[in-house]
Amino acid sequence: MAFTGPAEPLPCPGFPSKPSRSIQGEEWKHRPPYKIQTEAEFGPIKWRGKCLCGRVAYILKREKPLNAKYCHCRGCQVAHGAPLQWATIFHKNEMSFIHGSSNLVFYSSTHKSQEYGLPTKVSCGNCRTPIMDEGRNVCLIFPQSIEVEGSNDERRRKMELLRPTCHIFYESRMTDVPDGLPKWRGMENDSDRLDGQGNRIDGPSQ
Repeated sequence: MAFTGPAEPLPCPGFPSKPSRSIQGEEWKHRPPYKIQTEAEFGPIKWRGKCLCGRVAYILKREKPLNAKYCHCRGCQVAHGAPLQWATIFHKNEMSFIHGSSNLVFYSSTHKSQEYGLPTKVSCGNCRTPIMDEGRNVCLIFPQSIEVEGSNDERRRKMELLRPTCHIFYESRMTDVPDGLPKWRGMENDSDRLDGQGNRIDGPSQ
């Protein structure tokens, strides 16, 4: 029997609020994180990132994100071609594209459109590397594109700053993840807590 897909749009857990319509014209180019500014204007740089082909590059001035999460919802699985999405949350003014913003492409899973409107998925138009999901106030940046120098061990130690604090939409997981982090059936602090096998629990998550 052919799979016809869900009747409703796949969930967008990072931005559960009602989406906005597209921003008129190219207004988005003149505000963070797309607004062009020098590194001196931006401030001290804590992280640098770029897409696979290198056409899109960005900088971050916050060392530790506001939060970081693993998302197991079906929408993230399909969009990333992976069992889960790892996202780090930053304010928009803490990120700046230093080149390649003209190569960015957008996709609204809510409106099924490439017209810019919040929330939107942002990727490189050339190599299609996912860069972030942009909401009204924050960006969910995918840290796989962040460049960290050093040996593998040194890179892992530095990336601990970006380590997720929990799993969300864990009920939709493709595999169990017994990593000791809190797990939620849906959104964090707004759904049942689950153990590593997906069972509802009342105590601290496993």
